[in-house]
Amino acid sequence: MDKAPMNKAPMNTPPWITGTMRILILGGTGEASALVRSLAGRRDRAVTLSLAGRTAAPKPEPVPTRIGGFGGAEGLARYLEAEAITRLIDATHPFAARMSANAARAAALTGVPLLAIRRPAWNREPGDDWIEVDGMEEAVAALGAEPRRVFLTIGRQEAGAFAAAPQHSYLARTVEPLGGILPVPHLTALEARGPFDAASEAALMRASRIEIVVSKNAGGAATYGKIAAARGLGLPVVMVRRPGKPDVPSVADAAGARRWLDAGDHAGPSTLRAV
Repeated sequence: MDKAPMNKAPMNTPPWITGTMRILILGGTGEASALVRSLAGRRDRAVTLSLAGRTAAPKPEPVPTRIGGFGGAEGLARYLEAEAITRLIDATHPFAARMSANAARAAALTGVPLLAIRRPAWNREPGDDWIEVDGMEEAVAALGAEPRRVFLTIGRQEAGAFAAAPQHSYLARTVEPLGGILPVPHLTALEARGPFDAASEAALMRASRIEIVVSKNAGGAATYGKIAAARGLGLPVVMVRRPGKPDVPSVADAAGARRWLDAGDHAGPSTLRAV
């Protein structure tokens, strides 16, 4: 899908002369939405939100939105230059390692300042029974050979890995329809979008007689309810560790990103580049 139209400064006009900071936000998270909402309507900010397109009906946002990939780091670099972007914010999911790597490479190629919003990971609390693993293959193995009732909460993209363990009964919750990606004999597909509180998560686990939970360590409050519920019910959690990300400047939330952007208002030609 083509990106929505946006007001664009003339290509030969330095952005510090127009007084408008041109921002590309790589989104798909609550932090990205919060940042977009806080910037919408400001005349000194020309914001474009970019979504990967994995959700068929994303929540509407109050800024121009483009959907789909860029064609790798080089494609993103070409976009930054063509659109005269002066600030790039990586507010993608903690597990979107490839997009974060592309953002870092594109920023290096173009000189556009980059900031990542990286929400803190969840930490093990007293009473948590975590089996920490480094990917879906290890997560499948951690379920064991004996049949178990599994609450699968890792999203749609990687659910197919669990077809390698068809002996288990799965309750798989996804935002998008699961379709035929997980061809196992005992599957209940649940479509729902967070946030989820601990009480409702515990009720769901009890009603489904869940014995073990599989989760990515996404961090944040929106989906922490399942972790708290598993702790309260004494259930083990197979916790998939986060992938490595590039070493770039980062903040924990949208408020930190706003402060970074506001600090950029005081930068001149030496730090804001015309492209």
